[in-house]
Amino acid sequence: MKQNIAELKRILFLYAPKVVSALIILIIGLWIIKVLTKTANKLMAKRNLDVSLRGFLSSLIGWALKIFLFVTVAGQLGVETTSFAAVIAAAGLAIGMALQGSLSNFAGGALIMIFRPFKIGDYIEAQGEQGVVKDIQIFTTKINTIDNKEVILPNGALSNGNITNYSSEENRRVDLTFGVSYDADIKQTKDVLLKVINNTPYTLKAPEPAVMVGELADSSVNFITRTWVKSADYWNAYFYITENMKIELDKAGIEIPYPHAVEIQKEG
Repeated sequence: MKQNIAELKRILFLYAPKVVSALIILIIGLWIIKVLTKTANKLMAKRNLDVSLRGFLSSLIGWALKIFLFVTVAGQLGVETTSFAAVIAAAGLAIGMALQGSLSNFAGGALIMIFRPFKIGDYIEAQGEQGVVKDIQIFTTKINTIDNKEVILPNGALSNGNITNYSSEENRRVDLTFGVSYDADIKQTKDVLLKVINNTPYTLKAPEPAVMVGELADSSVNFITRTWVKSADYWNAYFYITENMKIELDKAGIEIPYPHAVEIQKEG
């Protein structure tokens, strides 16, 4: 028993300073990494570097410095860095197989930063989600939906899938279809629809708005309206036109067909 206690004391005396110094290096190192990351962000902002690229590079710098710190702490504990590197190299294949999803996300993040299909602030649709891009990190991209939910998308799937960027172009076209009764006069209906579009505060003068007969459906004549607006005004224009079309068609006495319930009265 005395021999075991003596051995324990010897081990503590031998390794305690290393453990303490390793903890000090770890704490100070994490603080330095935090300071360096903030400094790098300020320098990139000062040079007017794109916000998306700043976030990605900041995340990349942070991870690289943390890996370097981990190797340093391991060396302080007595692990030979050369042996440590050899162990990592030997286990690289197994780690790669286990983390192939993360590596794919990392590669996807790099591709997103190189080809720039979107940037922070853009409204996109991808992986079945829609929202404004909030942040682009090494492994994931964060978007905020219209109802302010945060959605985190893995960069691997994001870079390999279809991406619709609604903000990449300055202008967008609002396409709407309105069905009216076969009894309605075509010219009068087109005049009413065109009047609403032209009076919409979001409508651009060029290209000019257009109203066309798109389809002779079973119970209605369907008119297609097309008007160009600023991309940021798309939904405002969409709802404004939809509401005012109903108001103006009612004023003009033009019926919008809808299913009518047939009342059947029984005798007796």
